[in-house]
Amino acid sequence: MEGIELVCFEMIAANGSARSYFMEAIEAAKEGNFEEAEKLMEEGEKMLAEGHHAHGGLLTQEASGDKVKVDLLLVHAEDQMMAAETFRIMAKEIIDIHKKLS
Repeated sequence: MEGIELVCFEMIAANGSARSYFMEAIEAAKEGNFEEAEKLMEEGEKMLAEGHHAHGGLLTQEASGDKVKVDLLLVHAEDQMMAAETFRIMAKEIIDIHKKLS
């Protein structure tokens, strides 16, 4: 497997895990378990950071003049990263709403 494909799969795996943690955090908040929700959000943040780190390597490569081949796999990996970011934002808001209602 070439380098860029490996980076893409790292991004997809990390960001998919992040999204799962954020969804689990919402479920914990729905049950009133805000401490668990916070722990799950922290785990999701770590995974999201891993995905961003992998992506940052590609940005550094591109910035140094070594062009990165943009293909469907990279587009998908970046889409997964943005979806995870959106889930993070929404999870925080939903958890805050549940806290206010409890």
